[in-house]
Amino acid sequence: MPITRKFRTTVLNRAVNDTAFRRQMLIEAVNELLAGDLEAGKAMLRDYINATITFTQLAKKLKKSDKSIHRMLGPRGNPRADNIIEIIKILQLHERVRLRVEAHKAAA
Repeated sequence: MPITRKFRTTVLNRAVNDTAFRRQMLIEAVNELLAGDLEAGKAMLRDYINATITFTQLAKKLKKSDKSIHRMLGPRGNPRADNIIEIIKILQLHERVRLRVEAHKAAA
């Protein structure tokens, strides 16, 4: 089922007003990338970027065009690891968080 405009607007409004929710959006996006679900991770990063820093501001910090970042994170985009890492680095600075990986024993 496609996401409706009303749902997307609700999520973006909450992200603007709720720091914990916004940070969790970033965490979940990175977790999806680490789990190997590039499509879900990119989609979540797009939502986070739209709700916070914007593609224009991210592009300035990356010294790339915003169209390039849109393509990278788009459904058919295939960003290089160094680009994803640089994007995550900038998003962490913007959100004033430092993400880290924790190992947990997998369920049997």
